[in-house]
Amino acid sequence: MAIYELRTYTLYVGKMTEAVKLYIEFGYPALKQGGHDKKLVGYFQADTGTINQLLHLWKFDDDADRRAHWAAVYANSDFINNFAARFRPLVMSQEVKLLTAAPWGPHP
Repeated sequence: MAIYELRTYTLYVGKMTEAVKLYIEFGYPALKQGGHDKKLVGYFQADTGTINQLLHLWKFDDDADRRAHWAAVYANSDFINNFAARFRPLVMSQEVKLLTAAPWGPHP
């Protein structure tokens, strides 16, 4: 059964522009170049509620697939050194939710 991972990063107020620039220039290109974008459903920015949030949704075959994916991402030195090291100081908090699909309706 597929599992979904929703990652929510709450940024410090005023840091969204810098975070978006980092994702565009370093984060997403490093994921794509390493082939780590294949499990990505999408990136999103909050427009209401807590507006200083970046969210991304991932779809994995199972927990072993999820763990292997993140191990490979964290072993990607371009991602860690060029993106994550610069992105982390912008983050106030991070929340990770693991979700399973309901037995009705469409699923990504």
